[in-house]
Amino acid sequence: MAERMTIKPGENDILIVVDVQNDFLPGGALAVPEGDAVIEPINRLARAFRHVVLTQDWHPEGHASFASSHPAKQPFETTDLHYGPQVLWPDHCVQGTPGAEIARELDIPHAQLVIRKGYNAGIDSYSGFKEADRQTSTGPAGYLQERGFRRVFCAGLALDFCVAWTALDAAEAGFETYLIEDASRAIDTNGSLEKARQDLEAAGVRMIKSDQIVVA
Repeated sequence: MAERMTIKPGENDILIVVDVQNDFLPGGALAVPEGDAVIEPINRLARAFRHVVLTQDWHPEGHASFASSHPAKQPFETTDLHYGPQVLWPDHCVQGTPGAEIARELDIPHAQLVIRKGYNAGIDSYSGFKEADRQTSTGPAGYLQERGFRRVFCAGLALDFCVAWTALDAAEAGFETYLIEDASRAIDTNGSLEKARQDLEAAGVRMIKSDQIVVA
């Protein structure tokens, strides 16, 4: 169960809004069930945080994580790439397409940074911190450390992939990390949600609800 603490965000806290993009919303190429349900709580939460960053999936055409790049495979099957097992997805969030755009309903004008990920053609990138080879950094750990943040709060799409991996990497980088569960939604393919929950608990990431954040 989530701890029923209440948290008032301060100068050392930052909200990371993960991949709230058209292709992950209803009607999109890789729609997350009830994906649009995260927008209202994220907009509300963002008003409590002076500091917010966004992540944006940003794939080139023919990306290695697309099932269409593997003729014998179907979406949601897995294959082995050079860095290990990879779930294969429908083509989504292709650079410059409407599906890759951040949802217009997301109302966070004070967001300070957009971190694009997944742009390397041969490596997927769920996390906003590291690509799926678990070696290649995308830069935000240094950014957050240099700016003096101590606590990281994650929300968005999808809970069991990009949100969870971002939270896990934030914790690994030394930040006190929270995942806001009702401001996130999961794909839940092949047991991915249960595995994500186990990994998050093992890493010390705290699962909380949005009503535990004090919104002035």
